[in-house]
Amino acid sequence: MDITIHSSFLPHVDAEASLAFYRDVLGFEVRLDVGYGDMRWITVGPADQPDTAIVLHPVLAGNGITDEERDTLLGLIANGAYFGVNLATHDLDGVFAAIEASGGDVVQEPIMQDYGIRDAAVRDPAGNLIRIQQLTGERN
Repeated sequence: MDITIHSSFLPHVDAEASLAFYRDVLGFEVRLDVGYGDMRWITVGPADQPDTAIVLHPVLAGNGITDEERDTLLGLIANGAYFGVNLATHDLDGVFAAIEASGGDVVQEPIMQDYGIRDAAVRDPAGNLIRIQQLTGERN
């Protein structure tokens, strides 16, 4: 089998804030931006990885859920407990410094974990948890 990860989905609650974070802070390119207002689906990804993307999607669009269910989901998202993504970089300290300088929501500064990975954690404007791991070895 020849299977790859093409795209992952993260909810947004403010399309412009999420776009600014992923494009301007993380440096991802915008591949698609469809819809209008809060009903926007924005596809972003690293410029050197054209086959891998994150789709930022409006929360609960068209799901027909109750107000109580919606409030519960929005609370989980805001706390970083609903969705998340792991990213990786050869320059964890530099990436972390850029996020911190932008006013990003820092959850954990770069540290060496007991299980052998050095990483940091932040939340995007919606509250999605983003863990960023330090890559070791040569760059491709």
